[in-house]
Amino acid sequence: MSVPVVEKPEDGLDLSKAESNRQGEVISDNELHRDLKPHQVFMFSIACAIGTGLVIGTGPALTKGGPGSLLIAYILMGAAVFFVMTALGEMAAFLPMNKGFGGYATRMVDPALGFATGWNYFIKYVVVLPTNLTAAGLVIQYWRPDLNVAIWIAVFGAVVVFINLLHVNTFGETEFWFGFIKILVMTTLILTCLVVSLGGAPNHFRSGFYYWQSPGAFAKYLLDGPKGYFLGFWASVCQALFAFIGCEVVGMTFGETPNPRKNIPKAVNQTFWRITVFYILGVLVLGMAVPYNDPQLLGATKQSTSAAASPFVVAMNVGRIKVLPDIINASLLVFTLSGASSDIYCASRSLYGLARDGQAPQIFAKTVKSGSPIYGVAISACFIALGFMNASKSASTVFGYLVSLVTIFAVWNWVALLVSYISFRRALKAQGISVKELPYVGLLQPYGAYYSLFICILIILFSGYDAFIPYFKADIFVLKYIGTAIFLLNITWWKIFKRTKWVRPEDVDLVTGRREYGERESPTDNDWNTGFWKTFIARHKK
Repeated sequence: MSVPVVEKPEDGLDLSKAESNRQGEVISDNELHRDLKPHQVFMFSIACAIGTGLVIGTGPALTKGGPGSLLIAYILMGAAVFFVMTALGEMAAFLPMNKGFGGYATRMVDPALGFATGWNYFIKYVVVLPTNLTAAGLVIQYWRPDLNVAIWIAVFGAVVVFINLLHVNTFGETEFWFGFIKILVMTTLILTCLVVSLGGAPNHFRSGFYYWQSPGAFAKYLLDGPKGYFLGFWASVCQALFAFIGCEVVGMTFGETPNPRKNIPKAVNQTFWRITVFYILGVLVLGMAVPYNDPQLLGATKQSTSAAASPFVVAMNVGRIKVLPDIINASLLVFTLSGASSDIYCASRSLYGLARDGQAPQIFAKTVKSGSPIYGVAISACFIALGFMNASKSASTVFGYLVSLVTIFAVWNWVALLVSYISFRRALKAQGISVKELPYVGLLQPYGAYYSLFICILIILFSGYDAFIPYFKADIFVLKYIGTAIFLLNITWWKIFKRTKWVRPEDVDLVTGRREYGERESPTDNDWNTGFWKTFIARHKK
């Protein structure tokens, strides 16, 4: 095995560039900087995992499927997400790339798949960006209904763009505190639901698992009888998947994370605890505190945002707790601003990766001194203007269609990531590289990847079930499946236009950017003559 040549930096050399040199990367003026700190990556992974999909989106899943279906659905999807993250962790720790998820698809599978994946991520996040800003404006209208939402779209849009133009370390620190607030909010919500279900709220009703008996653990949806119960469960599964979307976004930071073979596994391993505590435990106590047929819950599912739309706030109302709803509404402002900031980050990095792979104009690969892909941020920021469509009722309807359209893109991107990982494992075997040589090996892999891939394909195929029941609805059918058609057309178009070929396992590049033993053990250890060289010599003594 070859070891990359590691040179001792001369006095005055930029240590960030030296760090990247040690990691086997080619340095140029247009490289992203590996300046995100481990604690920032850790908290960013939490900030991406906790969003309005969890705080608000659990309501429809509870009303359609009941607490039993809700819990089972979140366990099934939580396992799928965990395997997606460990698959990503294996590839990123061994071959960390700053080209986003599309870069892995291009390298491991086919440039056509990488093209479709990268543009899917870009489109998804530039459309979701104005959605989060609109939600932030609606949260403010909770207190100031006299002010137009467009004002807050402009104000908050300027703030999140400014954050993304700063040094990546500043962005990481901002997301760190956003994530910290999210942890406090979710912990408060979970504990409050537990207190309500145990009779500690002002209503003094100890519900426990009473609501699992009356009205019951499972709800019927669309149809009566066993089919209705199954559709209720499947509706919960689909809703759970969309609540989990975004958990993988921390992978976007891996291209700007120092010592990836050490820090990436740490970030990935935290996924298990995030899923267990915030998702599974959260929906468990929610099902204990709120019956799925509660009139407040049924009304909340018809709203789009604000605290009133959250089933956790409904739980507080059931327990007659009057103070927390206002606090939760204020917290949702943090959720939406954090989401908008990370939307620009993900969109610009996706565009940067596409440009680096020759799948987008090269101008988007340009970075400024701070390491920010300036033109990628600028073009992403232009899509904030879509938020002003909500000023018109007809335009807001079209905008709602756009949001629903790109949601399925996220599922396809999971599929692309999993296919890339399976190809990665096959390439390791074909090229005689033992799994033991990997810096990180995921639990139950590669079998977990096949499980996640099976779940994702099922949801893609049957997510539009409600378009056929009780009668065929053409608009819902188009909305649920046109995203799949666009993804497949992107693959086909690029494959024909560029005449790309499927990469054979023995031809996959497992060398460029590969982490060897010459990498520094700690990003904060600046003692080259002791820490680094002693470790290097000890590992190659034999």
